[in-house]
Amino acid sequence: MRNKYGIAPLGDPFEHLRIIKDVGFDATFTGWDHQYAEALAEHIAKLGLYYQSIHAPFSKTDRLWKEGDEGKAKLIELLACLNDCARFDIPIMVVHTFIGFDEHSPNEIGLSNFARLVDEAEKLGVKLAFENVEGEEYLRAVMERLSASDAVGFCFDSGHQLCYNQNTDMLSLYGDKLIHTHLNDNLGVSGEKITWHDDLHLPVGEGKNDWKSVMQKIRATGYNDVLMCELSLTNKPNHNELDRFISMPIEEFYSFSLNALKKVCE
Repeated sequence: MRNKYGIAPLGDPFEHLRIIKDVGFDATFTGWDHQYAEALAEHIAKLGLYYQSIHAPFSKTDRLWKEGDEGKAKLIELLACLNDCARFDIPIMVVHTFIGFDEHSPNEIGLSNFARLVDEAEKLGVKLAFENVEGEEYLRAVMERLSASDAVGFCFDSGHQLCYNQNTDMLSLYGDKLIHTHLNDNLGVSGEKITWHDDLHLPVGEGKNDWKSVMQKIRATGYNDVLMCELSLTNKPNHNELDRFISMPIEEFYSFSLNALKKVCE
């Protein structure tokens, strides 16, 4: 049985998802907007694509670790997104545990908030895929406290491992909980400090990831679900690596990305 391949739309999803289907992808994920969630789910179903996940909003995620109204509002937002996953039979919600590079102190405030999210996910039958991003300490704290729940899983981002986690083997840490992938590439850390500017989200094989090693480690976990790309067509500040892809017709870019994914996976 062949792999299933997926990608998130990089433009108007009602237009781009048709192209994604036509070039040969099997699955997709999207961001979340409650206003359009139902129409989008219906559109994806009509196309015959597998809607594997919604990526929950990640701005202000750091507020979950602090007292105050902003943290409470962020939790309410995540709970609303989770409810839409359940309403529209989307099995996974991808979640960041932190945003930012300057803080490194997980605490009981944040763990309590994430525990409430996990409790609700258990009730709704939706799995949470906690992603490796900046602030590894926060992911570690959440997984150590909550990974015993069947609702808790791991989303492996190959690009984040390279530029945010400095090639820490995230699959050796959390591969037993792997339920989702964000496959993409970049050139590693380009300056003295780790910043979001290096998170390029290039097609696989276009950066410095060792894809033979990455795929061997994914296979070793026993994961056999969608191999999902998370790419970009927007250059980060002081980077122009995406120029050649930005200039492609969108159909050509999606086709190129699928063939690149097949090459490293097969």
